[in-house]
Amino acid sequence: MNTLNRYIATEIFKGTVVSLVILVTLVNFFTFADELRSIGQGGYDFWAVAKYVLLTSPSVLYDLFPSAALIGTMFALGSMANNRELVAMRSAGVSVTRIIWAVLRAGLVLAIFSIINGELVAPAANRMAREFKATIKDNRVAFWSIYGFWTRDGRSFINIRRIEDRTKLGDITIYKFDFEKGLESIQHAENADYLDSEKRWLLSQVLNTRIDASRVTVERSPRNVWESVINPELLSVVVVNPGNLSIMGLDRYIRFLKENGQQSHKFELAFWQRAIDPLITLVMLLVAVPFVLNVSRSVTMGQRMMVGVVIGLLFILFDRMVGHLGLVYSFDPMIAAMLPGTLFFVLSLFMIKRMM
Repeated sequence: MNTLNRYIATEIFKGTVVSLVILVTLVNFFTFADELRSIGQGGYDFWAVAKYVLLTSPSVLYDLFPSAALIGTMFALGSMANNRELVAMRSAGVSVTRIIWAVLRAGLVLAIFSIINGELVAPAANRMAREFKATIKDNRVAFWSIYGFWTRDGRSFINIRRIEDRTKLGDITIYKFDFEKGLESIQHAENADYLDSEKRWLLSQVLNTRIDASRVTVERSPRNVWESVINPELLSVVVVNPGNLSIMGLDRYIRFLKENGQQSHKFELAFWQRAIDPLITLVMLLVAVPFVLNVSRSVTMGQRMMVGVVIGLLFILFDRMVGHLGLVYSFDPMIAAMLPGTLFFVLSLFMIKRMM
């Protein structure tokens, strides 16, 4: 029986790897084609585009992993069905339950791989990709952490704690230095709105602190115009994206947002989605079983692959739809994250029960 388990697992691994290679290659091809439009901006050349796409690949792989596992399992079991191997197993006394258990054992290994990639590789690589792109396109150092976005503009170092969208910022602090005498001034603003027609920012609720050798002067003003190298395009690259943080990073960022009285709903949703993602891989494998064991051997491999692609796309669309509805109507993040996977799990159990 261990030999049978290893055989089924090996075939599922092969099918999943092939599916991953195809899906990731397709997504990267379109990403590469889209990024080619930006060639010539700063030092962003062909090889820089290739490096950026390579760095984003682990994140793409993580997002596509459940769908690839579904397609790979349907490919592997479908091949066994067409070659009458499943019939031979059933004739030898192997029950459907044993086959399902062998599939789930393979799924556990795939889920562990997904966790390692999602927690250790993808977030770090994606952060490097964004910082690399921002630096090489705009010829300036820019990075973000849980304490906000940082960049340098001449003699000023800028920290932005809240990025509501590309044209609206909050909690901005500008540290201006005289490199011979040290810190020269600190300017803090509660909000900033980008004036697209003037290519400048309008700061509101501004507190200016000027520092010299003899005294510190503090001035308040309701508004102030700020000319800076920061623009919406730069912010779009380095903005904190909840889908690109590890589960530990999400937990720290959620606590940071709550401590500072900021909205954390979408980050909580991302936290629970990240927590149940390994289980989604197992659910996808369960979904694949009845679609193979309960279908005629005359069904071609291409038809099985098409069914797998359609189911994977339906799950992704349904999952995103429920997530967006949860954000709009303030559903509990845990329920919004678990609902799609739970429904597909119940559906798979229903189909397996009917098959048996």
